[in-house]
Amino acid sequence: MNNITSFFSEFSINQIGAVFAVLFAVIDILGSIPIIVSIRSKVGHIQSEKATVAAGLLLISFLFFGTKILGLVGVDVQSFAVAGAFVIFIIAIEMILGIEIQKGVESNSASIVPIAFPLVAGAGSLTTVLSLRSQFSDINIVIAILLNMLIVYLVLKFAGRLEKWLGPGVLSVLKKVFGVILLSIAIKLFTSNIGALFMNEIKI
Repeated sequence: MNNITSFFSEFSINQIGAVFAVLFAVIDILGSIPIIVSIRSKVGHIQSEKATVAAGLLLISFLFFGTKILGLVGVDVQSFAVAGAFVIFIIAIEMILGIEIQKGVESNSASIVPIAFPLVAGAGSLTTVLSLRSQFSDINIVIAILLNMLIVYLVLKFAGRLEKWLGPGVLSVLKKVFGVILLSIAIKLFTSNIGALFMNEIKI
């Protein structure tokens, strides 16, 4: 009971907003609209609900069990956060410079693969979720994930209309803006965890 109370007592609008922005940038669902439209043209229909639920479950599961998985291979959260900072940094640079990221693969099913994984819940977003745990409370990360999944669902449902409405110019600007946000988050993750990592090494 105390654990549940503690979980909800750490609710913070500011943290939710910060985590939401980071995940929104990493998932980059708006930048993925051309990929989604291409997949839909090949398979005929995208199972929006199934893909969204699967991606959300993957992200939340990795948030709570990712640390245990890391423990099995002898990696601490600080080390993973620093590694995650490098991954986010690379994604940010790619977004800012307009480099294409290969997110999807050919598939006859447009639900779990490649939409839920790896398009939405890919290596970048899974790494980010666990990295953010060193800076933000679980409840706020979970809410931010759910809010992002709502946007993912809407984009999957109305991808064709959104592509026509936003246009390639707006999509390109959005990608660069969120690339800069990601870059600043990567630097913050690195600087806030590298010190603790060195301290742990000195104690050993």
